[in-house]
Amino acid sequence: MSAAPDVAIANAATQWQRLRALIRKEARQLLRDQSNILVGIALPVILILIFGYGLSFDVKNMPLAVVLEDASPTAHDVVSGFYLSPYFTPIPLASLHDAEQLMLARKVDGILYLRADFSRQLAAGNASIQLLVNGVDANRGRIMQGYARGALAQWTAKRASTGATNPAGAVTIEQRLWFNEANNSTHFLVPGLIVLIMTLIGALLTALVMAREWERGTLEALFVTPVRATEILIGKIVPYFGLGLIGLTLCMLAAKLLFVVPVRGSLLLILLASMLYLLVSLAIGLLISAAVKNQFLASQIALITGFLPALMLSGFIFDLRSLPMVVRGISRVLPATYYVELLQTLFLAGNVWQLIVRDCAVLAFFAVVLLALARINTRKELD
Repeated sequence: MSAAPDVAIANAATQWQRLRALIRKEARQLLRDQSNILVGIALPVILILIFGYGLSFDVKNMPLAVVLEDASPTAHDVVSGFYLSPYFTPIPLASLHDAEQLMLARKVDGILYLRADFSRQLAAGNASIQLLVNGVDANRGRIMQGYARGALAQWTAKRASTGATNPAGAVTIEQRLWFNEANNSTHFLVPGLIVLIMTLIGALLTALVMAREWERGTLEALFVTPVRATEILIGKIVPYFGLGLIGLTLCMLAAKLLFVVPVRGSLLLILLASMLYLLVSLAIGLLISAAVKNQFLASQIALITGFLPALMLSGFIFDLRSLPMVVRGISRVLPATYYVELLQTLFLAGNVWQLIVRDCAVLAFFAVVLLALARINTRKELD
């Protein structure tokens, strides 16, 4: 009877030795294949630099034609805010016709027009300023209108503070922007970039590596050994999980040092959420590679099921509330949606526990289900 525990201990020790050998083998193969290092370390740095510096929702230096038919000091005072604003590059012109020609030639995005009787109308209390905006790019046009209103509102507030207008008729609006006081879209985009990078490292890299081994026949050599399918999966996950954490560290350093993104939440929670999502991404890659044994096909499926949904439907670029109901429903079954929400909250808002607990629970559920499916579909048998 006493031999049974000894046998169980011996079996556990043997399994542990096999698992360590598999992890060591995968780590050596990962380091030996330079393409894995490029995807896991160099690609995150390249992506976060390109997207971080190249993708921005802030529109600056918009060329604006300024036509002043009224040459009074008051008229020049009104448009002074546009000259001081980083969002506009004013181009003074003598006539509205010249400004219209520049608009037609797409050399200016808008026209600011003050009529000859502007000062007289202002004294009478019914002055108006005309803003003509190029609406070909509707989003850019709306942004220009908002910035123009802001510049005019600053002039109105300054005029009211000097007593130039009737205090009884003056209205002062105090504005405050929560969570992103700098109104910098980079602070909103960088957490989403981390999601894309974790998706690439997890789903794409794992799917390619497993499919490559199927093509080379190295997995078939493992099938004739006593190693189990679960041990094969763990041996694949551990090295690439570590590579993903290295990519996460590089992204966090870039977010803090290059883009100065505030981190108001717990770093430990960011790490926990990232580890959960990395497990989800790795499971997606393993599941793809279990079903598809061709590198090209595996990469295409990984892009379609992992990277593109994380880019387009996770809330990284587009506000999900503005999307149709069907698309919003699809986005709620994507793990990337919850990871984007988690990172944006932890970076910009802080530890909002109700949201953190819910999203972490959803990611943990996805990780368990996808890893279980990957295990079920990974069998020690040949077609």
